[in-house]
Amino acid sequence: PRNMIPEFCRAVRELRPRAFIMENVRGLTRATFAPYFAYVLRQLSHPDAPPTPREAWDEHDARLQGLGATSASYRIHAAVLNAADYGVPQQRHRVFVVGFRADNAPEFAFPEPTHSRAALWHAQWVSGEYWSRHGLTRPAVPAPAPPGTGNPARLPWLTLRDAIGDLPAPSERASAFNHRLVPGARAYPGHTGSPVDQPSKALKAGVHGVPGGENTVLFPSGELRYLTVREAARVQTF
Repeated sequence: PRNMIPEFCRAVRELRPRAFIMENVRGLTRATFAPYFAYVLRQLSHPDAPPTPREAWDEHDARLQGLGATSASYRIHAAVLNAADYGVPQQRHRVFVVGFRADNAPEFAFPEPTHSRAALWHAQWVSGEYWSRHGLTRPAVPAPAPPGTGNPARLPWLTLRDAIGDLPAPSERASAFNHRLVPGARAYPGHTGSPVDQPSKALKAGVHGVPGGENTVLFPSGELRYLTVREAARVQTF
C-alpha cells in the first residue's frame, strides 16, 4: 500500500478532482499502520501541502497537523465496510476513503448495511426459512448465536449455498471449462475453507497462485473442494 498511496495522493494533488474514492485492505487501519493511515487522510485533506523531496513521512505529517482542519482543501470520509453486509456472498472487508473538494462538498454518509449475520442466524435457526428454501432439513445442532440476535429487520447474509447451489456439481471432465473440478483441495492451519452455509471467506488471487484455503468450500459432510472458476465468479457477483 505504501507504494500505491503516494501516487494516489500525487494524482489528487495534480488533478484536483471534484471527488475521489480510494479502496484498500483493512489492514491499513490496524494499530501498526494507524499512524500512517491517519497521515494519508491528512495528505488527502491538504493536497496543496506536498512533502518536500527529503522530508520523511512523519515530518510531513507533523507539518500537516499544524495546518488544522479548517484549512483543508478536501472533506474526507473513511470507513471499513464488509461486502457481506451489502448482499455479496463473501466476507470481504475493505477500507474506503471518499473525498470531496471543499468548494463543492455535499452532505455524505456511507450507505447503511442491507444484510446482517444476525438475520442469517435467524433464518437458519429460528424461522428455518433458509433450509426450507434450499429443500433441506434443518440440522440438529444450531450454530452459536451472534451478538445482537433477535428478529432482525435486515436481510440475511447470502451464503455460498445461496450463490452456487443451483449449479450442477463440477467434474474433472465437465464440458464447461470454467466449471471443471480441480482435485487435491486440502485444509491446513489458518486456511480451513469456507462453510457452504456461511458467506465465503475473501477470495484471493495473485501471481503467486491461488491459496487453497480461501478458495475452497467446506460441506457439512466434511468434504472440501476447490471452487470452480464459475463458482468463484458467482461468489464475487461477477
